[in-house]
Amino acid sequence: MKKGKEKKIISIYEGMLHHFGPRGWWPAETSFEVIIGAILTQNTSWSNVEKAIKNMKENNCLDPHALLMMDERLLSQIIKPSGFYKIKASRIKEFINYLFKRHNGDISRMFTMDPDSLRKELLSIRGIGPETADSILLYAGGMPFFVVDSYTKRILSRHGAVEMNASYDRIQSFFHKNLPRDSRLFNEFHALFVATGKYYCRKNPSCDPCPLNKRALWGWRI
Repeated sequence: MKKGKEKKIISIYEGMLHHFGPRGWWPAETSFEVIIGAILTQNTSWSNVEKAIKNMKENNCLDPHALLMMDERLLSQIIKPSGFYKIKASRIKEFINYLFKRHNGDISRMFTMDPDSLRKELLSIRGIGPETADSILLYAGGMPFFVVDSYTKRILSRHGAVEMNASYDRIQSFFHKNLPRDSRLFNEFHALFVATGKYYCRKNPSCDPCPLNKRALWGWRI
């Protein structure tokens, strides 16, 4: 059964890849920028995150040590374009405090941890849930954790693979069990789901040109 599901899932992946080409996601200059972006992107569009990141660079605070010393109220104003800026400033500070307390402010040292143990630690930080934690692990750390976002869940539910209210862990576990634990594959697969959701599987879907409109590609249920 697993081989059959794996084959169909790969067909879905290949259909999107053929349509869009490699996505080159996550756009960032450093692993630390990926981490901050993962926090800032909660409940907002990526274009707003880009504005906030730009502000941080212009204010020379896209750096663990600078953020450790920065007043939270000032940080909230710098990241204001991202929305929910007071909450996000608090979450960034929570992560920074963890980074210095546990890893002496060293991102590289953090990523030498056992992946599952690091995931548990990230999830213990206030304001970091499964999607944010797995985005950090996959895109900043190159660790094989499949990221499940709203686009992924919408696409899967509309094709009958899962109920819309299915849990994050259930969906992630399905991909972990039926695909090779390959960070490059998970990276590209998630980015392709995002592109498909953004351009075709919107709230008002555009099904005809969608690369996943062939039902024969599906036929499995999580």
